[in-house]
Amino acid sequence: MTFEGPELARNAANHTALSPVSILKRVERVHPELPAQIHGRIRRNWGEVAVRCKRLASALVKRGIGKGDTVALIAPNIPEALECALAMPMLGAVLNANNMRLDVGTIAYILEHGEAKVLLVDTEFSAMAAEAVAQSGRDVLVVDIEDSEGPGGDRIGTLTYDDLLSEGDPDFAYTLPDDEWDALALNYTSGTTGRPKGVVYSHRGAWTNAVNNVVTWAMPHHPVYLWTLPLFHCNGWCFPWTITMLAGTHVFLRAPRADVIYDAFADHGVTHLCGAPIIMSMISDAEEKRGFPQKIKMMTAAAPPPASVIKGMEAMGISITHVYGLTEVYGPAVVCAEKPGWAALPAEQQAEMKARQGVAYELEEDVLVLDPETGTPVPWNGKTLGEVVFRGNIVMKGYLKAPEETAKAFKDGWFWSGDIAVQHADGYIEIRDRSKDIIISGGENISSIEVEKALYSHPAVSVVAVVAMPDEKWGEVPCAFVELSGEVTEEELLAHAKARLAGYMRPKKVIFGELPKTTTGKIRKNELRDLVRQKI
Repeated sequence: MTFEGPELARNAANHTALSPVSILKRVERVHPELPAQIHGRIRRNWGEVAVRCKRLASALVKRGIGKGDTVALIAPNIPEALECALAMPMLGAVLNANNMRLDVGTIAYILEHGEAKVLLVDTEFSAMAAEAVAQSGRDVLVVDIEDSEGPGGDRIGTLTYDDLLSEGDPDFAYTLPDDEWDALALNYTSGTTGRPKGVVYSHRGAWTNAVNNVVTWAMPHHPVYLWTLPLFHCNGWCFPWTITMLAGTHVFLRAPRADVIYDAFADHGVTHLCGAPIIMSMISDAEEKRGFPQKIKMMTAAAPPPASVIKGMEAMGISITHVYGLTEVYGPAVVCAEKPGWAALPAEQQAEMKARQGVAYELEEDVLVLDPETGTPVPWNGKTLGEVVFRGNIVMKGYLKAPEETAKAFKDGWFWSGDIAVQHADGYIEIRDRSKDIIISGGENISSIEVEKALYSHPAVSVVAVVAMPDEKWGEVPCAFVELSGEVTEEELLAHAKARLAGYMRPKKVIFGELPKTTTGKIRKNELRDLVRQKI
């Protein structure tokens, strides 16, 4: 018996590419009248948003942008950022959404390395963007986004976003990609080399994680989603497509503040939001709070939130889901899936269970902790350390223009995260350290080596090591240990760093003295971390 005959072959009727492109098409057809965007005074329904997206895609096609071309974006959480996430896949372009907090040199590198042909930039960041374009040496079409809710700023582009939309066809006929493995997005992440690495997402992966968000979070149709998570972070963990799929409402905030978050809760009926633990603290520690009748779900990543914060949030009617992931796996791909029996446990034990990173998303094939030397699973005893590995459709295509780095990351058919963890008897993983020495501050990834490089450029610095220092507000911040060959004060060295690093990357403390080293001269960062925890 065989099931491989010509009558059972793939064809256009029974096989199409999995892609976010399908999502907007259905929502426009089924729910054009439902609310889609709330941003200050702006209100748009899904019919209007779909037309804007088609105009954007059409206008870029008319200007020669097509499959495989990179379109860069520098903007906060505003409607235009969502429209880029929905429109770029229509023409096969690759969206490169960037962190506005990056320094000029890094943005210039990203524009050059990603070969951006278009840059859409919110005018608040026009000065930085203009310098970055100049440094990149690229001939880029610059489009100014003039947000009515923003602070304004100089125009540096050839035309405005609205001008670009006016060039487009509201009936633009777009299609699915030829191959669901086509690139959809390019996201840069800090790595151990100090230079950001270009993580490439596929249509298939983005669609899969968009659907997985619905399953993992048990999301209903028509949610009201508040954008406190930056849209540039892993394409907003794929929630631009998730919320659109569910014909939900996107509520935008240029910058999260406690007062506007509570206003959104009370005035717009927000039901879901995502963010780093600092957003949780912002909500729970607010001096003035507004009441709201609805239950709210919040998804948080990075360091596990303190039990006291979880308790306070849940007392207000905000339930917390703890997740874990990396840019390379489309954001979170591991969830601390709560078991029914946990509700009966004492509060402290509940918090202990919820602080673990958890298990693979439903549509991620597997997540394990492996011995990096042997490639075999560590015992599920909650004690044996190993490296977290991922396998499945929610894993990047690879690193752009970095075949050696990609091959290393995909060793033995797994994506090796570089994060050190244990696996408990129930299969839940728990992170214990980061072998890549990445510091996560307020949800932002900071390469310790990039910070070290900036400090090494001071002539008085002989040896430097940067590690994470616990911080009540940000979770953790960089702390620098420095051996000197000359004279420099802490204040002078911090000023030196300020001139070379983005604000969130700068060390918050400098400790002078001899650094502990191995017999081969390698700095013992584990000892420095212990010192920081004990004495600072």
